[in-house]
Amino acid sequence: MNLRNFFSELKRRNVYKVAVAYAVVGWLLVQVATQVCPVFEIPNWAVRLIVLVIVIGCPIALVIAWAFELTPQGIKRTDEIDALVATNAGVASEAQTKSHVWIYVALVGAILSIGLFMLGRYGFHDPRPSSNELPAKSIAVLPFENLSRDPDNAYFVDGIQDEILTRLAKISALKVISRTSTMRYASRPDNLREIAKQLGVANILEGSVQRAAGAIRVNVQLIKTDSDSHLWAETYDRDIKNVFSVESEIAQQVADALKATLLPAESARITNVPTKNPAAYDLFLKGQYFFNQLQTSASKDPVADGKTAIEMYRHAVKADPRFALAYARLSYLESYLHWYGADNSTSVIDDARADAKQALGLEPDLPEAHLAMGYVHYWCFRDYAAALQEFAIAHASLPNDAEVLAAIGYVHRRQGLSERGIPELEQAMVLDPRNTLIPREIANSYTALRRYSEADAAYARSLAIFPGDIEAHEQRAASLMYSGDMAEAARILAAIPADTDPQGSVSLLRYKLAMTTRQPDVALAALAHSPDWLMTRWEHSLVPLTLLRAQALALKGQAGPARDAFLRSEQELQTLLDKPHEVADAQSYLGLVYAGLGQKEAALKAAHAAVDLLPMTRDVIVGAFYLERLARVETQVGETDSAIKHIDQLLSSSGGETISLATLRIDPAWDPIRADPRFKVLLAKYAASEKQAAR
Repeated sequence: MNLRNFFSELKRRNVYKVAVAYAVVGWLLVQVATQVCPVFEIPNWAVRLIVLVIVIGCPIALVIAWAFELTPQGIKRTDEIDALVATNAGVASEAQTKSHVWIYVALVGAILSIGLFMLGRYGFHDPRPSSNELPAKSIAVLPFENLSRDPDNAYFVDGIQDEILTRLAKISALKVISRTSTMRYASRPDNLREIAKQLGVANILEGSVQRAAGAIRVNVQLIKTDSDSHLWAETYDRDIKNVFSVESEIAQQVADALKATLLPAESARITNVPTKNPAAYDLFLKGQYFFNQLQTSASKDPVADGKTAIEMYRHAVKADPRFALAYARLSYLESYLHWYGADNSTSVIDDARADAKQALGLEPDLPEAHLAMGYVHYWCFRDYAAALQEFAIAHASLPNDAEVLAAIGYVHRRQGLSERGIPELEQAMVLDPRNTLIPREIANSYTALRRYSEADAAYARSLAIFPGDIEAHEQRAASLMYSGDMAEAARILAAIPADTDPQGSVSLLRYKLAMTTRQPDVALAALAHSPDWLMTRWEHSLVPLTLLRAQALALKGQAGPARDAFLRSEQELQTLLDKPHEVADAQSYLGLVYAGLGQKEAALKAAHAAVDLLPMTRDVIVGAFYLERLARVETQVGETDSAIKHIDQLLSSSGGETISLATLRIDPAWDPIRADPRFKVLLAKYAASEKQAAR
């Protein structure tokens, strides 16, 4: 049979008609499945199964159409019909007439398919969607009330609430608000509807816990806030040894009440028992309590609370050496203390890595263990690619964890991918809408990109949540300074009370603003009540007060006092060179010291050493600070070519929190190269780029 005869045979045997009819009817069935199944809470796997069956059935239908044909006497083989046609023309005529049924089937199927598509597109949804509409399967778990006689049981009550929230957060069908946002509210507030609106949820879970004589009573109620109606309520009386069953049952009951379908892996995660040792679990909850205090700035003594939390976690794993979750939290805390400068020892890094490995060895699929290992890579080693791999694993099992999403955004920013990190931080804010840190970090990301107006809008979002956030005011002032609005930056900094600046971070920014605007006396006044070492926010590093005084005195033209101050700062910085965590900062600042002392070779060597220890290719944020100081040193000692090259590199990167066109135009540090034609061309090039981007 040649190709032309083959296609003619396909047409004669009605294969074309069957193909068209099958496609139309199959599409109709897909529309029914996708539009109707979600209404009845039928899981997605069932819809996928229907589509798969339709796809598999297509070649089968075509084979049947080739081999068989529908006649008034029933289904017969095509060969038999051919013989019948030869002897009975009437039957053939009837068969021919009957074949038109396929056309009618195709037309009816097409009409129904189009109708269902239009209904799904315009009928099942509100034609006027409201931005204020809250997801039906969204929930916030407010702080539980402590009904125990002993107020010291507060840690236990917080722990129960936190564990229930954590289990709910592992259900992908729900939207669950993070603890950081819910902890701002009272246990039984009167304005539930307003709170739900602020948090972006349709439902709120309230509860209370009473603990006495080895037993617990947990009361919970799920409230639909728009109607103030109780969807579900229950009281659980349990032996303290069965506390995990309570947490799991509550999570399951809430999911059922909200009609949230759990995947098999999610069911396993919310029923997981982290330890069978009640004493170990009690110690774990105490560790969680102090760590939560530390993270939310509620701590009066962060260092002491950090040490207490570590002690509690270590006692917990000693009581139960197979307590993987406790190992994971311990590792997380150790990495946290290292990153934020509370513990700069090398041993804490080793401990963080070992404890994360122990957690993963005990439970390889534990998402908290992968989160902890991600922070080991991020905070201890700046291995951002490895950190992202671990965070991705954690996110798959913790779909409602805002911290994981934020961590991914922060890592992308460290890699110089702020454009990618901002949407991730925005997603985190949806799950943690009352956390002032997230919009503040979104603003910082815009500052790094030199998109200052968008940064200011994000700072406004942060301050709308908490107007007294000193860091938000400070960082907004820094962003305004880099944008060129020196007057507004000065006004904001002047309004910050002095007693809220124990580490001198605000004083340091006041100093920088005054030096940039050529006011050395104002700069010196800003340091009048500062500590001997001032903290820089972005780098978590310390700069000696003597170095800052030396630079201000040099700008005033007081060479003798400036030299004395430079020499004192050299001695102070030399003491940091044998500390691995601080050596890069020390070398970077020593570069400025030696430049101030006129020691060109020593200045360049020290400044280059810092850049080599942490280049921008490894960490865009901190690396940009080191590179900017190197450019300052090169400018001061006459290495103009290198200085201009490095300024160009900074301006082309997302390092807007270190250098900007506005500061380059007026900062006296750049006076030695200000008249250089290449410097002028450089400023003109990026000014044109900024104008183009603003259009």
